[in-house]
Amino acid sequence: MSERHHTKVLIIGAGPAGYTAAIYAARANLQPILVQGMQPGGQLTITTDVENYPGFADVIQGPWLMEQMQKQAEHVGTKMVFDLITSVDFSKRPFVCTADSGDVFVAETVIIATGAQARWLSVPGEETYRGFGVSACATCDGFFFRNKNIAIVGGGNTAVEEAIYLTNHADTVTLIHRRDSLRAEKIMQDRLFANPKIRVIWNSAVEEILGEQNPPRVTGLRLKDTVTGDVNHMAVDGFFVAIGHTPVTEIFKDQITLDQDGYIVTRPDSTATNVPGVYAAGDVKDKVYRQAVTAAGMGCMAALEAEKFIAAQEAEGHRNHRTEGGTALRAAE
Repeated sequence: MSERHHTKVLIIGAGPAGYTAAIYAARANLQPILVQGMQPGGQLTITTDVENYPGFADVIQGPWLMEQMQKQAEHVGTKMVFDLITSVDFSKRPFVCTADSGDVFVAETVIIATGAQARWLSVPGEETYRGFGVSACATCDGFFFRNKNIAIVGGGNTAVEEAIYLTNHADTVTLIHRRDSLRAEKIMQDRLFANPKIRVIWNSAVEEILGEQNPPRVTGLRLKDTVTGDVNHMAVDGFFVAIGHTPVTEIFKDQITLDQDGYIVTRPDSTATNVPGVYAAGDVKDKVYRQAVTAAGMGCMAALEAEKFIAAQEAEGHRNHRTEGGTALRAAE
């Protein structure tokens, strides 16, 4: 049987942004409810080694970090619900959000932290070696390929920026693009072509990622020429996919403002959306940095803004109540 839940703060999504928002909201005694979605912990649950999260001198595991965040959020009073929000109504407050189970969540404020998913090639070997030489985040994993030979696929700004970034670690970086020209901005292309560590393979598509087991590691790529159809092999130690991300915002269309790529639009220096009382934090609104630590920071911001909003609403309610009471007394006189 479905249930109806009431809360001052409903958090949709469970990654660094969602868990951090929950921690701050719970410590403010707002008794938040966090609906975890299909992938509790977000993208870090499929990330093995994490070396750049502040506070840890040693390498930590992404799933472990998310477990610790969840435990902390629960410890300070967050109610965790393993369910998936499938529809929302932000047309009036309190907001009404319906889950896949049929449960209904009625909330004074909502923090959206549903994240974004990297687009993958869906070729053989990609899933097998994900986290073992295959990555979609250069700034997360580039450090592990010091003095190695790596390849990256893509043709837009992200691919070019990440290829240039990877030269800080790797001996050589090969950019693979299925066409004969890049979509990236001209200034970015100039920097790419001027970098002696980078070479470009044009008119080529990655058909398979090759590797070994025991231990699992990437050893090469099978490439197909998109013009001639010829197939050849390329030896690499690592492979990065940079063909874009897709924000998880489908259910928020026609409810809040999204940009042309589907990311949630928020006010400058804020997590507030165009709907008062609805906030967005993490990769669902961030197409630039996409880091766990920046997502956590935005989760903190969203909780603080939600707390301030609730306090203002309650203060307004008290003022209206006193005004109505005074009017009634004067009328009685």
